[in-house]
Amino acid sequence: MAQTYATHKRLDPFHHFFLVPVFLITFIAAAWHAVRYPSLHSIWMGIAALALLGLAAQVRLYALKVQDRLIRLEEILRLQRLLPADLQARIPELTVKQLVALRFASDTELPDRTREALDQHLDNPAIKRRIQSWRGDEFRI
Repeated sequence: MAQTYATHKRLDPFHHFFLVPVFLITFIAAAWHAVRYPSLHSIWMGIAALALLGLAAQVRLYALKVQDRLIRLEEILRLQRLLPADLQARIPELTVKQLVALRFASDTELPDRTREALDQHLDNPAIKRRIQSWRGDEFRI
């Protein structure tokens, strides 16, 4: 199925539907137990469960940050190849979030979307909504 603005967001089933719910339920149960039966052990189990939940979130955020850095590099190289000279000089003005959104623009409409993003200070969703010819990203998690 071709990717569009409406279908481009992706969930990682193992992370979103197994790890996070299990860690969240574990934290809630441990916190309930620590409140109901306070002891050093029950409080420590609550802290450990919270740490696991935090770890799951942090690992996910680190992966997304690495992907954003790679997308930034790929898009800068793509922009250098496809933009007219006046816009090439403005590439450093683009934010990472703008670059992440521009990756969905086809090569033909990339100059127009880039100019709009720069001149109108568009955010990620606004850029994505303006894209007419969607270029899918099947590698994003």
